[in-house]
Amino acid sequence: VQLQASGGGLVQAGGSLRLSCAASGRTYSNSAMGWFRQAPGTERDFVAGIDWSGYSTGYSDSVKGRFTVSRDNANDTIYLLMNDLKVEDTAVYYCAARSRSSWGRHEHEYDYWGQGTLVTVSS
Repeated sequence: VQLQASGGGLVQAGGSLRLSCAASGRTYSNSAMGWFRQAPGTERDFVAGIDWSGYSTGYSDSVKGRFTVSRDNANDTIYLLMNDLKVEDTAVYYCAARSRSSWGRHEHEYDYWGQGTLVTVSS
């Protein structure tokens, strides 16, 4: 499975961005997906997860109410809509796929990773 994340960029605080993650190769229609992020000098942290159907989602406390994860199974793509961005949201964002139908909050629960896309939020 190959995952290609895109949509990162520079945005002012309070602005919005939408990240995309396209899956190719041997894809799993019943795979859960997740978004993680890593700021300089920190560990990679969970941001959001979505189950295979799209009906079950979860978020970290720091983004809950501002970010929305969704998926388009017909096109093997997931999205992360990020609203009301804050300077502390600045990080490289990674998408990940899990060989199970339910999402998880930990890196080790995911089997495939994209290359990351940089999001920079300026004050």
